[in-house]
Amino acid sequence: MRLQFHPLTPARWPDLVKLFGSRGACGGCWCMYWRLARPLYEKQKGSGNKRAFKKIVAGGEIPGLLAFCDSEPVGWCALAPREEYPRLAGSRILQPVDAQPVWSVTCLFIRKEWRRQGVSVALLRAAVQHAKKHGAKIVEGYPVEPQAGRMADAFVWTGLASAFRQAGFQEALRRSATRPIMRCFL
Repeated sequence: MRLQFHPLTPARWPDLVKLFGSRGACGGCWCMYWRLARPLYEKQKGSGNKRAFKKIVAGGEIPGLLAFCDSEPVGWCALAPREEYPRLAGSRILQPVDAQPVWSVTCLFIRKEWRRQGVSVALLRAAVQHAKKHGAKIVEGYPVEPQAGRMADAFVWTGLASAFRQAGFQEALRRSATRPIMRCFL
């Protein structure tokens, strides 16, 4: 598998649209879940979230990385300084571990036919390198750790703890049996 990784820029917006499809990855999210208060997120689900996310990209912010195989987009990783995701602070389980500044990986979306082939691990490694280039000292993620058996893909959009471990992350704190906070120190 030969993957390349590119930041999401305005020029790459059509690649994200192709990857996410008409559903905006999952249920009209368009990677806005952690960026908006719940009522606003729900109100603009679908096309409203798409417009809001496009505005972020058009404004010059790089909200994550795309994975490509040849010229086909096959995966996405949302990544930014934690402050870009205000909804994290309101989460009982995902409150900050400490006062250290971190970059947060909040979403991984892999095209269905590319799942379970290591794309998430490769994207996480690329995300760590991207964050490091932008001055990050810690990259943090909020994956799911299934308790028994396999979970449906729709419920693991924050990634699986096993993928984070393979990418070099370590558990920093666990306030829930199924949701560790994992960190990679750069």
